[in-house]
Amino acid sequence: MSKVARIPGYQSKNPKQNRGIIGDREIRFKCSLQNVILDVLRGRPGWTEVPGQNSQVPAAQQGTRPSNQQTSGQTQTGNQSRPSNTGSSQSSNIIVPSRFSDGDWDFYWCDREWLHQNYDTMFLHEHQKILHFRNHYELTRKNLMVKNLKRLRKQTEREQGKTEAQSFDFYPTTYELPSEYHIFVEEFKKNLGIIWIMKPAAKSQGKGIFLFRRLKDITDWKKGEYQPLSDQTRDVPETYVGEYQPLSDQTRDVPETYVVQRYIENPLLIGGRKFDVRVYVLVCSYNPLKVWLYRGGFARFSNTRFSLDSIEDTYVHLTNVAVQKNAPDYDPEKGCKWSTQQLRKYLAAKHGVDKVQKMFKAIDNIIIKSLQSVQKIIINDKHCFEMYGYDVLLDSELKPWLIEINASPSLTASGKEDYDLKFGLLSDLLNVLDLENRLTGKEKRIGGWDLLWDDGPIVADDNMDCTPANGSAVSTPNSYLGCFNDRKKQLREIYLTAQSVKKS
Repeated sequence: MSKVARIPGYQSKNPKQNRGIIGDREIRFKCSLQNVILDVLRGRPGWTEVPGQNSQVPAAQQGTRPSNQQTSGQTQTGNQSRPSNTGSSQSSNIIVPSRFSDGDWDFYWCDREWLHQNYDTMFLHEHQKILHFRNHYELTRKNLMVKNLKRLRKQTEREQGKTEAQSFDFYPTTYELPSEYHIFVEEFKKNLGIIWIMKPAAKSQGKGIFLFRRLKDITDWKKGEYQPLSDQTRDVPETYVGEYQPLSDQTRDVPETYVVQRYIENPLLIGGRKFDVRVYVLVCSYNPLKVWLYRGGFARFSNTRFSLDSIEDTYVHLTNVAVQKNAPDYDPEKGCKWSTQQLRKYLAAKHGVDKVQKMFKAIDNIIIKSLQSVQKIIINDKHCFEMYGYDVLLDSELKPWLIEINASPSLTASGKEDYDLKFGLLSDLLNVLDLENRLTGKEKRIGGWDLLWDDGPIVADDNMDCTPANGSAVSTPNSYLGCFNDRKKQLREIYLTAQSVKKS
């Protein structure tokens, strides 16, 4: 095994120095998932796993004091030896009682169900950090996302005029069913022949989605195919779901909430195939709003050439990996993905740097406007953070459309490149949160994360140019989606700088 490089100011020879409010001990973490995030946490210097409810600590490790020695060649910069089972840590499923209490942790990567069940009744200490804000679903549930965007758009038009309100023109015409069914029918009759897409409001991975041209195509849904309340509302706490209960019959199952959207019939195609772009966004605070944008990401392609003649073919119209991996000729190694860097270079070469830069600036606008739409609704808590997975579709005019926002984007790797992307993404997320108190708190870039918004737009430094295809520097906002990501070198530089600042 090669010798692990030491990062100045991070992996200190004296672990008792400069540990901030964590103190002179290791950082204790819990994780309810078994994929790349668990590999990142276990490989992080000075972090140790706490057993207990939802913990994945192997029984053999419980009750012993862990060593800070790295067992997989992993460092905070993302140097790692990839496990043979990519995206999944190999650990025992046997959980035994331990001497630790369930709240004896500093950092918890929890699932949404655990948060909903425990958040209202638990006390968080000053130093503790936990994934998810209390009511994250206001942005990630499809019907509520559109509802909040519409509300902010109306407010913007009322206060700033129609021109400014046009900056919200990035989501398709959308209605919630069944509550807005009659309004939808009126709109449908005004635009006969166009294609609409139906999506369950609280499901992911392409489940329950279908396209249609005729109203009778949704007759079965309209007549009342019900799903159990627990399945339909798995994203939302029971106290919130109660608002959707029919007042006339409290014992009857709630009809599954759908959104119906005008289908984007002119998507940008590459090689004749449709694709969308996964963008990673980190929110550390809603009040004030503080947003980081990750440089890396990927474009997900459909496995079949695009055509409007076969709207029932999900392999043509849905780019979700969960759907495409079932295609007969799906290649699990290739995975129908491009990196965002590869996509940006291709688009710049074909359409020109200026048009592509305008497109990426429009994606920045989508991110900020969507977060602002829930800024006053999300219950802000300094202990919480959120990593969103934005899904954006480009049309033939290079206009980006917001498809949906995921509160739990998949962290399971589909291959080596996907593993490396997600390992770096998550390692740098922990660097941004900086529980070790190694940084100054004034950084605009940490690894692959760029500070996009901090109670206002962030302007880029002169030496942080993005140089796509033709090598010309572009943009002044601190946004570098799809740009060169020399994260390991950059981390070494900022830790050296931070170490010097702290010494002085």
